[in-house]
Amino acid sequence: MLAIHSTGALAQSVAKSGASVDAHDTESELIHRGHLLAIASDCMACHTVADRGKAFSGGYGIVSPIGTIYSTNITPSKKDGIGDYTEAQFARALRDGVRADGAHLYPAMPYTSYAGLTDVDVHALYAYFMKGIEPVDSVPPKTTLPFPFNIRQSMIVWNLLFLKKQRFAINPNRSIEWNRGAYLTNVQAHCSACHTPRNALMAEDLDRAFSGAQLGPWYAPNITSDPVSGIGTWTDDELVAYLKTGHVVGKNQAAGGMAEAVQNSLQLLSTDDLKSIAVYLRSVRPIRTAGEGTPAFGYGGRGDAAASVDVGPSGTWVTAPTSGAVLYRGYCASCHRSDGSGSKDQSYPSLFHNTATGGANPSNLVAAILRGVDRKVGDTHVLMPDFGEDSYVQPLTNEQIAAISNYVLQHFGNPSVSVTPTDVAIARRGGPVPFLAWIQPFILPACFVLELLVIWLVIGRDVWRRRRARAKANVQEIAQ
Repeated sequence: MLAIHSTGALAQSVAKSGASVDAHDTESELIHRGHLLAIASDCMACHTVADRGKAFSGGYGIVSPIGTIYSTNITPSKKDGIGDYTEAQFARALRDGVRADGAHLYPAMPYTSYAGLTDVDVHALYAYFMKGIEPVDSVPPKTTLPFPFNIRQSMIVWNLLFLKKQRFAINPNRSIEWNRGAYLTNVQAHCSACHTPRNALMAEDLDRAFSGAQLGPWYAPNITSDPVSGIGTWTDDELVAYLKTGHVVGKNQAAGGMAEAVQNSLQLLSTDDLKSIAVYLRSVRPIRTAGEGTPAFGYGGRGDAAASVDVGPSGTWVTAPTSGAVLYRGYCASCHRSDGSGSKDQSYPSLFHNTATGGANPSNLVAAILRGVDRKVGDTHVLMPDFGEDSYVQPLTNEQIAAISNYVLQHFGNPSVSVTPTDVAIARRGGPVPFLAWIQPFILPACFVLELLVIWLVIGRDVWRRRRARAKANVQEIAQ
């Protein structure tokens, strides 16, 4: 067996094939290793409802274009969790996306990435989930998707097309650090699941791996080695700092799903593990996003001060403002300053030299205003309030959010990008609708029409055969 063991906190086993369990591991060591692997695989983020749910008891709603998919209870509860799973059943769910009862999981559970997990690591994860966490008897909400997505067996065909059942194999031409980074990035942390665009059937388009993808209202940016669209000009220290804290001054701040990944997983990895991810990402084939000529963080502020506001004694607007300058001054300038430079310690970040405002895709700017930012790293809690429907202040309309976004883009970010009220409305509804979700309302009527067509063809064929037989009989009768 050829294996790599991390010199940092994460205990990995990256084996070529035929890996066997280390018989010298005590049960406590195995459980501890499984715990570290669960952290690296970011299991907590999706299987725990933040601030309300018990660890790994499920119920987290993963909003997808085809509907909300609720995560399952993966505690060792024999009643509601996976307590009765054998290790083979656990491995099949993890790497093949098939539950113990034979039902297929949706790829919101990144089994297409976990398919690369080694047997050694699956064994450690099984030990942790069976003996390292408390069982919770709790039934999460049931996933109910519209037809035909509610037919889980349809995933058999999808898996035949897109699931590659290949365990991670060491590349002997690369360094140990690179191989460790490849395993972390592609398998455990499943970065490709968010940062790779999807095809018409919502499978990852691996020809454009890591080149950026829309995730509901958010946009997972290009993280290829391209110096303009990707991370090619980031230093190793900046990449490690971003993965560890979700924040790099003059570059980017994590929000949405990336904030969850930093909070629940990446900040807990060792510096060595994060460096190995940086080493691997630098080797990813560069892909330039069409139309980009300047890095997203390359846009500097242009210094115009926002206009004054007219606010009544109760804190509500005397007149509903529509000017981006007025709205910015009322909602944003107290934290980000009128010149967009942010606070001195950058806990409220600058709006220039910021990928959320300088990118060709403004989704993250709009989503941050609509959804806010919530990220806890160590003892630091970064919180930006949302101004959507759940806002504790006066919610903003689509027109107002578009006006603020355009003001920010024109004065602090990429002036060639603009946002319309329709763009905000789409983000408010959960983001752009992919093709497969777009055609969903037409699938059932199409099936009905197809069924009628088949019936008509069968009836027509029978009528044609009877007429032909009758005509043939008539010809024979005349001939006689």
